[in-house]
Amino acid sequence: MGVSDKPAKTSTPVHNLISHRWSPRAFDAKPVEHDRLVSLFEAARWASSSFNAQPWYFIVAAKDEPENYKKILECFVEFNQAWAKNAPLLALSVAGLKFPHNGETNRHAFHDVGQAAANLSTQATALGLQVHQMAGILPDKAREIFGIPEGFEAVAGIAIGYPGDAAALPDQFREKEQAPRERKPLSSFVFEGTWGKPSPLIR
Repeated sequence: MGVSDKPAKTSTPVHNLISHRWSPRAFDAKPVEHDRLVSLFEAARWASSSFNAQPWYFIVAAKDEPENYKKILECFVEFNQAWAKNAPLLALSVAGLKFPHNGETNRHAFHDVGQAAANLSTQATALGLQVHQMAGILPDKAREIFGIPEGFEAVAGIAIGYPGDAAALPDQFREKEQAPRERKPLSSFVFEGTWGKPSPLIR
């Protein structure tokens, strides 16, 4: 099952790069080519950010760098290690928690790192790659292993690669891989006037 095999059933048309982006767990062993890898992080580079602080950082390792790859994998919770170990490329996103221009707390840092990761994910979809971001990481372990300094914090794990075969996954993951994709309706999160009142603009 590849990235284009499970498009979202949207309530209104959206761009294919959005409808075809999803977070599978099955990866092919094929390495990610250097030029494609660089383009992913170039896409992340051009995300928008508060005060143009660009608070995103990425720790990356390919599977042909076994020592560094293992270090990133060890920062994932056990559940995620079980499937992410098959991806040819792993990464950790890290947020800079202070604004460089004044040293004040940047409360938008995680938001902006998420925007950079979304750009990366969209670029990956355009290149026929897939990305699975995961909240299940061990930030303290990441700090210890990689020497992440104070004022910075690991945000999420990222697995990157070409689509793999869902049939090769263990049962618990295969079921999730093949389950229908679902999202809340627009009326449950687009409001007008008062909290919880659906906006007539999205009817």
